[in-house]
Amino acid sequence: MTTPISGEGGVDAYARLAELGLTLPKVVPPLASYVPAVQTGNYVYVSGQLPLVEGKLPQIGKVGAEVTAEQGTELARLCGLNALAAIESLIGLGRVVKIVKLTGFVASAPGFTAQPAVINGASNLFGDVFGEQGRHARSAVGVSELPLNAPVEVEVIVEVA
Repeated sequence: MTTPISGEGGVDAYARLAELGLTLPKVVPPLASYVPAVQTGNYVYVSGQLPLVEGKLPQIGKVGAEVTAEQGTELARLCGLNALAAIESLIGLGRVVKIVKLTGFVASAPGFTAQPAVINGASNLFGDVFGEQGRHARSAVGVSELPLNAPVEVEVIVEVA
């Protein structure tokens, strides 16, 4: 196992968030029977995070129709920020060693195929906050519908100390 990113010689995630002008939101309460994040061994699994801001979706609909790809990218970034809040509430960002896997779901209009560009919003956030330890394996999947008519959803697997 490698050193936590906020440890000696690592990236201080809290300082990076501040430099980026970002504040962690409150953890999004689950919409059904699950928890926002769970730890098993050296891994935290973050449940699918919607781009909720203070309990509301800033936009709804399908990317490529009601939502532009650029707007979808910003919404994916919000999903990533909500994922960080879930990690923070469970174990603290200081224990993160590596972002291992990100799975992004994009509610896509027919013919929309730029799901990877949309999910870059979350991927780039993790790179901005964690540096090299924020680089991860990833899937970007187009789907017909997401909960609450959300345009995007992101789930994350993180290695922790």
